[in-house]
Amino acid sequence: MNTKKIVVLPGDGIGVEVTREAVSTMKAAGEEHGFTFETEEYQIGGAGIDSYGKPINEEILTACKNADAVLLGAVGGPKWDNVPDEIRPESALLSLRKELGLFTNLRPVKVYEALSDASSLKKEIVSGIDILVVRELTGGIYFGKPRKTEKTSDGERAVDTMTYSTSEVERIAKVAFEAAQNRSKKVTSVDKANILAVSRLWRKTVERVAQDFSGINLEHMLVDNCAMQLVRYPKQFDVILTGNMFGDILSDEAAMLTGSIGMLPSASLGDGTAMYEPVHGTAPDIAGQGKANPLAAIASVAMMFRFSFGAEEAAGAIEQSIEDTLNAGYRTLDLAAKGTQTVSTSEMGDQIRKRMKESNKETSRRMTDV
Repeated sequence: MNTKKIVVLPGDGIGVEVTREAVSTMKAAGEEHGFTFETEEYQIGGAGIDSYGKPINEEILTACKNADAVLLGAVGGPKWDNVPDEIRPESALLSLRKELGLFTNLRPVKVYEALSDASSLKKEIVSGIDILVVRELTGGIYFGKPRKTEKTSDGERAVDTMTYSTSEVERIAKVAFEAAQNRSKKVTSVDKANILAVSRLWRKTVERVAQDFSGINLEHMLVDNCAMQLVRYPKQFDVILTGNMFGDILSDEAAMLTGSIGMLPSASLGDGTAMYEPVHGTAPDIAGQGKANPLAAIASVAMMFRFSFGAEEAAGAIEQSIEDTLNAGYRTLDLAAKGTQTVSTSEMGDQIRKRMKESNKETSRRMTDV
């Protein structure tokens, strides 16, 4: 058996519930595909503030650096809206990304056929969508300096700085082009080059990197146009390459093409331990009620098997079980519709694991027959 050490960071709100199902699915998939897991769980975000006075500490960062992978839930909530800026729950995410060197965020946007009626857009617009958003994760306005709020004679003045260097753009562009080589060979680089000097550097650098990838179709698109095109004709996109803030916003918009933001997983990759998390927030209005959709968290575990462990068979088994469960008509509240069966967070996890186990038994039987 291949033993992996996983740091689990449930966070706040529904992060606790969906992470629980993700961990159970991770262990179940491990049993079927030759992996065992040693897990360490820590409190971060708002839970960290409540427990030890800040959103994350050095002990947790060190544990993450020494792990084989990190599984994260979600952080934040109205309870901590008025804490000082330097200890906001979300700063835990920024610290993790910076300390682990996670400059790449992969956010696949896939519309399952069973959910093609779940989107607010027409079925013919969303059916068959398969987009990969490649978001730069450790630069841009979320990390730029100066970053401050100061008092002035007119009240207060806040400053956030957007900054990117050539090397930062080069490395994320290479990720996007490499991904496109194994897909439909098209990259849409999104910026605001008509206004921002940062975006003009971004565009120039992406064009230079593209010269090393023959056969890839590169197009540039302004971020406002991209936001419109995602709801007008989303199937035009294959790989979307963009910076930190634009990627954050556009991928959340793209999530709704799938019917619910509860469907989007993500992988944060780079120089250190990779981190996997659903893209949704903490949804405090439904936290603790068993209403949360765990599919994004479970699909994030599939990405963990694929990118951190090189276990494509296990990743595929999880993803196929998600699809089979949706085809069988099971839905959490966010996806509930006439003719489907609404289940709780834990019941949805149970259905995923049940189908994964059944599929593995069927595969074993066929191999035995042969």
